Amino acid sequence: MVPEKQSDRQQRLNKFLQAVDAAQKVQDDIMKYGLEAAHLYCDDVDGNWLETWGEDEDEQQNFVELVTNLLESDDLVAVRVRKQLKDKSLQEIAVELERCLSLSEEEDRIFAVNNLLVGGVAVAERNSGTSNEIDEIELLYLAEELLQKLIHIWANNQGLGY
Repeated sequence: MVPEKQSDRQQRLNKFLQAVDAAQKVQDDIMKYGLEAAHLYCDDVDGNWLETWGEDEDEQQNFVELVTNLLESDDLVAVRVRKQLKDKSLQEIAVELERCLSLSEEEDRIFAVNNLLVGGVAVAERNSGTSNEIDEIELLYLAEELLQKLIHIWANNQGLGY
């Protein structure tokens, strides 16, 4: 166990040193190039980013509304999710699902959605080892089905038309 701790400490130290080196490089570039150094680190310095500031938030809000609408519907997946997460509001579920979908790896998304669903299982059911409503495999299938619906909603919202 001692070598693992030392290895972990060494990795953290190496990450820290890399971050310091990167910060020093940015500082050196600013000193060398002045404001033009921004072009080295930003893709769209001269773009319209200031005019479009906050549009991403509107898209996120729109996505959360669309997911909330799905959760309110009679869709079989939505009904099962509501039943599983009956202690959470639909808005809260939609926001958490949006976070799950924002993960970069598909496998991470599935497990994040699954973890959200598992969180809905009553503590007494988990402690007793029985799950009257749904077992772990069914939860994973539900997570996969829900993730597919979320991807479809996101693609339609982005105009990709899955």
